[in-house]
Amino acid sequence: MFGTLIIVILGLTGFVWLFSYVIPVGLWLSALASGVKVSIGTLIGMRFRRVPPAEIVRPMIKSHKAGVELGIDRLEAHYLAGGNVDRVVDALIAAERADIDLTFERAAAIDLAGRDVLEAVQMSVNPKVIQTPMVTAVAMDGIQVQANARVTVRANIDQLVGGAGEETILARVGEGIVTTVGSANAHTKVLENPDSISKTVLEKGLDSGTAFEILSIDIADVDVGKNIGAQLQTDQAEADKEIAQAKAEERRAMAVAQEQEMKAEVQEKRAKVVEAEAEVPLAISQALREGKMGVMDYLNYQNIKADTEMRNSISGEEETVMTDDEE
Repeated sequence: MFGTLIIVILGLTGFVWLFSYVIPVGLWLSALASGVKVSIGTLIGMRFRRVPPAEIVRPMIKSHKAGVELGIDRLEAHYLAGGNVDRVVDALIAAERADIDLTFERAAAIDLAGRDVLEAVQMSVNPKVIQTPMVTAVAMDGIQVQANARVTVRANIDQLVGGAGEETILARVGEGIVTTVGSANAHTKVLENPDSISKTVLEKGLDSGTAFEILSIDIADVDVGKNIGAQLQTDQAEADKEIAQAKAEERRAMAVAQEQEMKAEVQEKRAKVVEAEAEVPLAISQALREGKMGVMDYLNYQNIKADTEMRNSISGEEETVMTDDEE
């Protein structure tokens, strides 16, 4: 008997939970008390369509209290499309309070595009300041100038879908800074009038095609960097020096090669002289055999040869003595 009672109590508890889950009576009473007309059948249909009723009814109650009337079918369709219903409703309420013309279709499109529609509305009311990284540019005098800027932007609701983001704004502002500094005749002109950078950049209309409207560009800091012109000239001079050294080394190598060729040629000539001198005794013997040269002629030749060697020897000794005396 006690076990049966427990089973009955558990069965009733499960039935009540299932009934309250399928038919969210509490949520229906909250909507009814807030003046939002939602039928029980509609709430049950949401369960079958796998749409949490609270995700639709609570934002609907919020919008009704704020004076923004929205149909339940549009909210449910936006949820089924993967949108954030609560975020869209908050954005519509904020736009209503700020007197911004924003329809539900536009807000839903922005939300489905992956952008935070509430943040966009808040940025339309309270502009955002974007800090650019340090941008480096070189003036015409070769001096490097480093500058960063603060860009004040406001969300452009009409361009949020398909418009470029903050990265594009930063890239365009950096490009404008580089162009302005690069067109300056001297870096001192930029240092004297840093506002000329912001004026020139603003005139270029950098916010076209983006999801933002640029309100102002303020140069936060300007510093002088390296002397790029002098560094380039130094690098060029170093390169020219290396080229000249390479050419000189090439000429030296050619001279050494030519010297070696001349030495080889001298050795070749000497070999020919030695070869010619070796043929002299053969010619003398041939002349003696043929009777073209007598014995006395041969002896006279030997005397002349000995006399010449003696004179060369004496001449060599005298040169040696003179050298020693000079030392």
